[in-house]
Amino acid sequence: MKFNSALSAAGVTLLYIAGSLCQLDVCGQARVRDRIVGGENATAGDWPWQVSIHVFGLSHNCGGTLITKDWVLSAAHCFQSFVLSRVVIYFGRLSQSGSNLNGTSRRASQIINHPNYGSPPYNNDIALIQLSSSVNFSDYIRPVCLAAAGSVFSGGTESWVTGWGRLQEGATQLPDLLQEVMIPVVSYGDCNKNYGGAITSNMICAGLLNVGGKGACQGDSGGPMVSRNGSLWIQSGIVSFGRECADPTFPTVFARVSQYQDWIKSYTGSNQPGFVEFNNDIQQSTPTTTTTPTTTKTPAQSSNSNFRSMPNLLLFPLSLTFSIIPFSLIHAS
Repeated sequence: MKFNSALSAAGVTLLYIAGSLCQLDVCGQARVRDRIVGGENATAGDWPWQVSIHVFGLSHNCGGTLITKDWVLSAAHCFQSFVLSRVVIYFGRLSQSGSNLNGTSRRASQIINHPNYGSPPYNNDIALIQLSSSVNFSDYIRPVCLAAAGSVFSGGTESWVTGWGRLQEGATQLPDLLQEVMIPVVSYGDCNKNYGGAITSNMICAGLLNVGGKGACQGDSGGPMVSRNGSLWIQSGIVSFGRECADPTFPTVFARVSQYQDWIKSYTGSNQPGFVEFNNDIQQSTPTTTTTPTTTKTPAQSSNSNFRSMPNLLLFPLSLTFSIIPFSLIHAS
């Protein structure tokens, strides 16, 4: 394409706008194949936005997602104690051992935790990682689309979680191959009730209530929960915390990505992530802390004022960077 050497002010503005929207051309696209419900080994290229973050430079600690050629999205609790120069991010990786012919790695040039992370516990559990240099997109390395502000994920929405976390509660070994599992979204009302009012408007839950056996575990923190909308995969959540792995009463809790569109855009510059609205709110019901709605539509008011402490409930983040063994994809045997 040929351009005149002199651009008008209007022309510059148009170029800036085009640049800010360009991720929509590539985000959320992955190789299409039939997926089996349950915790299974993924294959190369299935989830090209999945990254493995080695916080201490030795082994996998947390997951994350590529959102532009320069930025990765993860969980704030993964980076409460770290040395920036030792954080390594791996892209296009399927196996944690041996060669990954389609992969590459980058150092982190800066890590930005949400300034309001942690009050109440695990609220605003989101972090941005700027890469030391841009990555090149391929069939195995590609950004995910992010849920835009106002997106609604109804209870029961089919969602996929991926990571290298532990395969069962108490396990000492991590899986070598990337794991995938499908778990449905749990309505805001059901999740908030089960957690005793601890779920804020910045959180979204998924799991098999009263059944269990599928969910996230230690090592999956920071990784994505995604849902398919037509040909695109859209990230709704970031693995944050839970009570026990794949607990039937306490589903996995994720940071709700759609709540942070403005915050993410404020750091990522002109090359913005692809934000896509997702809405399957069939009954258009609004959750509260006193009812059990059928959808996970974000409450209109902040949930901080509704938060109640849980003296008998031990919550753990799902990373491997905490001495208390904070949360792998669990599947029924």
